[in-house]
Amino acid sequence: MSHRILRTGLFGLGAALVSFHPGAAHEIVGNRFFPATLSIDDPGVNDELALPTVDSFNTGDNPPVRQRDISGEFAKRITEDFAISLGTAYTFLGPIDRTAAGANGFQNLETLFKYRVFKNAEHEFVLSAGLSIEWGGTGASNVGADPFNTYTPTIFFGKGMGDLPDTLSWLRPVAITGVVGYAIPERSFTGTFGVDPDTGAQTFDTEFHPQMLNWGGSIQYSMPYLKSAVMDLGLPDFINHLIPLVEANLQTPVANTLTSGTLTTGTIQPGVIWTGTYFQVGVEALIPINRQSGSNVGVIAQLHYYLDDIDPHGIGKPLFGGAAQPASPFARQ
Repeated sequence: MSHRILRTGLFGLGAALVSFHPGAAHEIVGNRFFPATLSIDDPGVNDELALPTVDSFNTGDNPPVRQRDISGEFAKRITEDFAISLGTAYTFLGPIDRTAAGANGFQNLETLFKYRVFKNAEHEFVLSAGLSIEWGGTGASNVGADPFNTYTPTIFFGKGMGDLPDTLSWLRPVAITGVVGYAIPERSFTGTFGVDPDTGAQTFDTEFHPQMLNWGGSIQYSMPYLKSAVMDLGLPDFINHLIPLVEANLQTPVANTLTSGTLTTGTIQPGVIWTGTYFQVGVEALIPINRQSGSNVGVIAQLHYYLDDIDPHGIGKPLFGGAAQPASPFARQ
């Protein structure tokens, strides 16, 4: 899914910029399996279903608000290299001190159009480009869904270290992925009429909607790769299915920032993914990088199905073209 910025607020509290983004793809490049990461989107183009993705954290509002999301996303290949995904989230907001009522509702629907631009098996490198559209007005305003569209052109990349020399063979299971997107709101500002409580005079408040640089990455150590492409250490089978990783998911206002400022917000997310032949399960901590990003350590977890492996000749087959090579992390063992 694209990097949507949720502007969460409750009872007139200052809004915090919180990134929500369930990962949407996995990818095989040579011997390298790139899993679907939980918060940033990776460069894969596949048929997949992420359901559910759940998270819980305290927002950067003052005082903070407890936010919980349950989301889902479906990705479908049109051709071998081009896919469209649809996703949304249901959000629960509530004051931590329980002194007021909470709010809940759907976030805006998001669509991501992604095309795999380049793939090199020898160097385990893949590059994709995409356009995410957040459809304004499809969600509930009381949980921060904007009434206007936001367009985010994005570049995705992944690089495995399998081409390192034999002297560095223990680093071959390492891989990095990255994403850089530029979010452009359809509306530059929103004006609101009000009344000054002291003088009774009419007021007009303007909130500018900034253009955002959405950026991040992950560093991973693949135990399946270690066993199949480097060395079988005879570890328990459960361990051989794990990919420990750390994600970074960050947002920086870069234009139209008069009311938002230019402070970067986001999270660092250490965790682990267990990969199977047909699905994966992942869990990560959500560690805010500053007070404006959140007031505690949260958590995110996801169950993710590989439809192209479950049914490669049916729902997992591109609409145009034949069944593709399975994208299982164990397909090349």
